[in-house]
Amino acid sequence: MTKGGNLPVTAKTVQVELGWSGGPGAPDADASALLLRADGRVRDDGDFVFYNQPQHASGAVRHLGKRRNGGGTTDTVGVDLGALEPEVERVVLGASADGGTFGQLSGLRLRLLDAGTGGQLALFEMEATTETAFIGGELYRRAGQWKFRAVGQGYASGLAGLATDFGISVDEEPGATASTASSAPTFPSAPAAPAPT
Repeated sequence: MTKGGNLPVTAKTVQVELGWSGGPGAPDADASALLLRADGRVRDDGDFVFYNQPQHASGAVRHLGKRRNGGGTTDTVGVDLGALEPEVERVVLGASADGGTFGQLSGLRLRLLDAGTGGQLALFEMEATTETAFIGGELYRRAGQWKFRAVGQGYASGLAGLATDFGISVDEEPGATASTASSAPTFPSAPAAPAPT
C-alpha cells in the first residue's frame, strides 16, 4: 500500500501491527491509538491508548503489547470497530521511538490484520529519517463504513507532540517553571519488552 492510499475494511475486529528491525543501539518503538471525533480531536485524555493506558474505557481499543520474532519486533493495537462509540469518527494509529529516531530502524511497517482470521488486509512500508513519533495510518468512518488510510506522517516532537496535536493534555516535567514551560513535555518511557521465550 502506498502513502495516502485507502481501502474499505469489512472485518468487524482488526489488529494493527507496528513492525520493525533494529540492531545494537537502535531505539525501541511503541504503538498507540487516538480515538477522534469528527473535528479531529479527542473527547478527553481517556481517548489515548498507549503503553501506560492500555485499554480504552469502552473496551473497543486495546494495546496488545510487543512480540519479538527473530531479528524483528512487533507492537500491536486491537480495534473492535463495532464497539466504538458513534461519536468516534477516526482511530489514528501512532507510534513513538524511545531513545532515538525511526530512521535508525529498518523494515518499519504497519500491517492491518483481520483479528478473526489473522489474514492481512493491508501492508504499509514506511520511510523514516529523524522522526521520533509517527502516524502510520488511520481507521475512519465514511458513509457508515470503516476504511483504512496509510498516512506516514512523522513528528520530531515525539509522542507528546503527536498527542497534543489531537487535544491530549500533556503534563510538564516535574519541577518545570514558567521559564522552562516552553520546553517540550515528555511521557514516561515504555516498560521494557519481555525477553523472547
